[in-house]
Amino acid sequence: MWLQQTISLTAKSRGFHLVTDEIEQAISIAKINVGVAHILLQHTSASLSLNENADPSVRDDFESYINRLAPERAPYYTHTYEGDDDMPAHLKSSLIGVSLTIPITNGRFNLGTWQGIYLGEHRDHGGKRRVLVTINGE
Repeated sequence: MWLQQTISLTAKSRGFHLVTDEIEQAISIAKINVGVAHILLQHTSASLSLNENADPSVRDDFESYINRLAPERAPYYTHTYEGDDDMPAHLKSSLIGVSLTIPITNGRFNLGTWQGIYLGEHRDHGGKRRVLVTINGE
């Protein structure tokens, strides 16, 4: 069986946020015994990542590190008309990525003990973010 659903994540402040539960609660995977979910963030200034879900300092460190890789107001940026955070947000989105593929087992994402889905919000005011979830399973 194939399922596809677009969900809207609540607006988040700049930084990295766990959204595993928000995604799981918005989609219908309870009846999937075995399957796979492809999750696509439909934006170019945010990202998705799978990482540490227990210690919030990891998400703070992600934000600090990615800001060093793609700093604001770099003199070599030419795409600047949407604000200081715009071009760095596009770079961060490409560096981290916008999609994940996650197995489903017994109606839940089959993640490791310490794994969770991060939304990397790279804009100061990114707003709601759309996620397209495509599921194949039985």
